[in-house]
Amino acid sequence: MTKIPVTILLARKPLITTPLYHLVGYCLAGLGIALLDQALKHYISGLLPLCWLGQCESIELLPFFKLTVLHNTGAAFSFLHDAGGWQRWFLVVVSSGVSLFILVWLARLGRGRTLLALALAVILGGALGNLWDRAAQGYVVDFIVLHYAGYYFPAFNLADTAITVGVALYLLDMLLSRNAPNKARDQAE
Repeated sequence: MTKIPVTILLARKPLITTPLYHLVGYCLAGLGIALLDQALKHYISGLLPLCWLGQCESIELLPFFKLTVLHNTGAAFSFLHDAGGWQRWFLVVVSSGVSLFILVWLARLGRGRTLLALALAVILGGALGNLWDRAAQGYVVDFIVLHYAGYYFPAFNLADTAITVGVALYLLDMLLSRNAPNKARDQAE
């Protein structure tokens, strides 16, 4: 009988390389964003009725910014909103998979990647906020509407904003870490 070396069966890198207190902190930050998103959605939904075509109650906060309650059964920009219902569970599975991937990425990140860890935590919080809506209700509550001179940007919520900010932080981390080896090389010369 052939024996398989244990090192082949086990990953060479430990499953969790991020210090546990950092990992817990980043997860709590993501959870805090998701909870704040849910609280805002609940509050705004209680404040304003659901917007139907031609009958929307809004609170105008600035000349280009208003609050209006909308339900999005699709993905970003209402993609798949009229797909007949199958998209709910498809998007729940995709969102769950992405959230799990981000959680594992955070756990394996290691030291010195604070900006990337923060970016992932913010994205995770946004993903969890929308995942909760979709799994529990079948739609995501959007309430932020930006507009100017009759042009409207698709409605969104705090979770969408967190995902966008997290992606921006991720891109910033990519730019900064791409330049880091060059700085180290220049200092060595």
